[in-house]
Amino acid sequence: MTFAREEALHATLEALAKMQQDIAIILHAKATEAEKAKNWVLNHLGEGSFPVPAERLSVCLQIHERQIEVIDGLTRLCSGLSRNMKMILHPDPPQAADGLGTEDLSP
Repeated sequence: MTFAREEALHATLEALAKMQQDIAIILHAKATEAEKAKNWVLNHLGEGSFPVPAERLSVCLQIHERQIEVIDGLTRLCSGLSRNMKMILHPDPPQAADGLGTEDLSP
């Protein structure tokens, strides 16, 4: 591996590590936001607020839906980052002479 390639891979890994740190900060902020939302729901949406319990559940689900979507998106982003890091740290073996290469079929 050439020195320039090693430097580029090192810079890429550093950038991926920084992105994961930033994602961790975002997740912490989302956890704090979810805790605040939970406390607000518990204090303001009591059983007497809605005549039917299903309505209360519906409102609570709407409140948390956005947070769940953000967390799901961040989870997908982390999965993508992990795949990229795996490709950098464990590149595929060189292809065979027939051009088909060898595949690792283990889980």
